[in-house]
Amino acid sequence: MAIPVLVVGCAGKMGREVIKAVHAAPDMYVIGAVDRSHLDADAGEVAGIGPIDVPITDNLEVSCAMVAQERSPGVMVDFTHPRGLYDRVRTAIAYGVRPVIGTTGIAPEQLADLAEFADKASTGCVVAPNFAIGMILLQQACLRAAEYFDHLEIIELHHDEKADAPSGTALATAQLIASTGKAFNPAKVEETELIAGARGGLVPGNIRIHSLRLPGLLAHQEVIFGGTGQSFSLRHDTTDRSAYMPGVLLAIRKVLGLKSLVYGLEKIL
Repeated sequence: MAIPVLVVGCAGKMGREVIKAVHAAPDMYVIGAVDRSHLDADAGEVAGIGPIDVPITDNLEVSCAMVAQERSPGVMVDFTHPRGLYDRVRTAIAYGVRPVIGTTGIAPEQLADLAEFADKASTGCVVAPNFAIGMILLQQACLRAAEYFDHLEIIELHHDEKADAPSGTALATAQLIASTGKAFNPAKVEETELIAGARGGLVPGNIRIHSLRLPGLLAHQEVIFGGTGQSFSLRHDTTDRSAYMPGVLLAIRKVLGLKSLVYGLEKIL
């Protein structure tokens, strides 16, 4: 049976892409659309695909209750702002709606609490810092490169409307590399920052992340490894938000078979 999908943040740039992708998929349909703007407008018209008979509302609980009444288990897709994300996910799980979350910036302690809540409810949940398949492949390549290089730094570049820094994807990449247990970036000299933050942010694993925010960018990440007489760079560039949609649709299908929270798209590939 087709999967009913509730899209939260449906009037945003990512939300509109989700509306288009779900509407075009043969095994799912848009059942509800939530946003604080374009209230009562048709979600399809806002997304640019014409009317789909789904009005935009700002009431998440009513929308989740509507999804829960469908014959097939439903999914909530959220690409919004980290503010209020914790409460939105708990609300969805309480109604038996499976969350697929692309919003980044949620606190680790909140993520741990949501994982416990989902586990107790035996309800699947997918939280992914990045839904681009190419980025997942980059991260896997980083693990291989980390076997041979002791020095690396991460540069992430995003549009100037991104609220959190560093990006969730950069943090996830650093955490994945650090999980090898290897000691990276051994000091050669005693560094002095003439301007605070000039060397970027330092995360566990002794890995530095540099964040750029500029108009004209969308989402980009480069991991640069350095060694004696050589450097090795891995880079992923997103030039259109449609790049995330295959991963989003995959997560919508996969989350129905889960009984707990899964962090990272690579866990369900």
